[in-house]
Amino acid sequence: MSSQHPAILFLHGFAESREIWTDFTREFPAGYRLLTLNLLGHGTNVHDVRDYSMEAQARYVAEQLRQKGVEKALLVCHSMGGYVALAFAERYPEQVAGLVLFHSTALPDTDEKKVNRDKNMDFVRRHGVEKFMESFIRPLFAPVNREQMREQREFLEEIGRSTPEATVLGALEAMRNRPDRTKVLKEAEFPVLFIGGQDDVAVPVESLLPQLALPTESHVLLLSDVGHLGYFEAPALTRQAVVNFASRVYEVK
Repeated sequence: MSSQHPAILFLHGFAESREIWTDFTREFPAGYRLLTLNLLGHGTNVHDVRDYSMEAQARYVAEQLRQKGVEKALLVCHSMGGYVALAFAERYPEQVAGLVLFHSTALPDTDEKKVNRDKNMDFVRRHGVEKFMESFIRPLFAPVNREQMREQREFLEEIGRSTPEATVLGALEAMRNRPDRTKVLKEAEFPVLFIGGQDDVAVPVESLLPQLALPTESHVLLLSDVGHLGYFEAPALTRQAVVNFASRVYEVK
């Protein structure tokens, strides 16, 4: 795809990889330059990583875009990928054409969630990543989807199990320590699409609703019977929402 085509960069979440977007992007319309990458410590990008912070991840994203000759991109970001994208938008706002927060938030961790991050880190240190993934992935699906989407759950568990322990610990700590970035939404000169699930235990809809009014141009898709994994739980609806948003961002007819 030519570098002249409008770019869409997909960023995965914690203990995921670029592979989560394979099926999601397969039926995208022609005319866009679709980019995926493995964030630091994830997928095959596991060598010589010393900093797992959202800021370090954002610098990595900026360097990857520079190498690919992309001056501006629509960012489609799942969960932790959204935290990275907000850090990116804070530092490089002129490079953001639009932002999709796909089960993500600009809010920092609550005190309760910080405690849970610490508990998760302690569990990983004591029992390892494989044991952690046995209990971590399943609740991310809406209750109605947990059994019928066993194949997708096992796919994510496999990616999670292959994630190095140093990455899991580093990313958990980085997410716990990330700052409030609602100011990025308030000052955004680009449109923002929020995608949320009514059964999302990681990013509850109640915490998402006040953020919808922050950007100058805000769009929202809230889905019933969807947890934290809309790209699997409602692929057609979420894909169409992203396609429609991309056409608006880039004024594609």
